Amino acid sequence: MPSKKMARNMEKKNRRKKRTVRKSVLVMVLVALVGFLVFFFLTIFDLVYPPVGGKGTIAKKEREEVVLYFSDTNERFLVSEKRYLPKETDNNRRAEALVKAIIEGSKTGLVRTIPEHVTLRGVKVTGDTVYVDFAKDLIARHPGGSAAEMATLYSLTHTLTENIPGVNGIKILVEGKEVPSIKGHIETRHLLTPDKDMIAERPKEG
Repeated sequence: MPSKKMARNMEKKNRRKKRTVRKSVLVMVLVALVGFLVFFFLTIFDLVYPPVGGKGTIAKKEREEVVLYFSDTNERFLVSEKRYLPKETDNNRRAEALVKAIIEGSKTGLVRTIPEHVTLRGVKVTGDTVYVDFAKDLIARHPGGSAAEMATLYSLTHTLTENIPGVNGIKILVEGKEVPSIKGHIETRHLLTPDKDMIAERPKEG
């Protein structure tokens, strides 16, 4: 039979164990509470200040102003149109986005310079030149004629050289190869560089 001293020692040990257990439980409760509060306030913050671009866990890219070129209503000159596109640090992706925006067409009533539904196979920036590779439907869908071909070529040239630093000209490819022309009027095998005579000043509104 344990002595009174042993009983007191055991009682003290039990009390210490209970205190240790209580402390451990308290610590776990506090950690859980802090975690819950952090989650709660982050959720509230996201609701009050949603990510740029709308809902979702991944915010959309920052947008930047670019200048695209389309034909005027007489289809004689090119007119600039400002647009906001997702900001790209990679020049290949930036060039691709610019060409796709031209294919998409004007948002302000200007005349498109590339037929609808034309397929872009790829865009590659090499040194100071952008290589734009279309599928053969560019030729199949293009209306032809000197004015239309020049509009296509120079809308791409001015858009890409103006919006991509260090780019001075473009080369047009079809199915990965050079072609003499789109429809037999304007030579496309040489490097295309900007031609200021193609640009008309955009009429001021109001």
